[in-house]
Amino acid sequence: MKKKIIHTDNAPAAVGPYSQAVRVGQLIYTAGQIPLNPVDGTIVTADEKPTAVQTEQVLKNLTAVVEAAGSSLENVIKTTVFLQDMGDFAEMNEVYGRYFSQNPPARSAVEVAALPLGVRVEIEAVALRL
Repeated sequence: MKKKIIHTDNAPAAVGPYSQAVRVGQLIYTAGQIPLNPVDGTIVTADEKPTAVQTEQVLKNLTAVVEAAGSSLENVIKTTVFLQDMGDFAEMNEVYGRYFSQNPPARSAVEVAALPLGVRVEIEAVALRL
């Protein structure tokens, strides 16, 4: 099986030597998405509910990458959520639940010491291309 590199301008460009996603057969593996605006590369944030605002942008970016690979969020089978502070779990989870309201994927959520560019949340996914 040959791997196919996935790229879309509707999500932020990779900030290092990695791909936005890779498809192997029917499986799609995304890179972790952070809350970067794909148009200007700025970090999306807010004074009120900053983790919710960042999670919204992360999931928009994740949607764009998965769709560029020929799938959709409905076909995501596993996500990993990285939080800078586990105290932000409920704020992240509220937004996450809107994107995965029906038949949600398996998920892990972990607190990490730091995330790229000082963001509060990063999410990666594995999806099926049906």
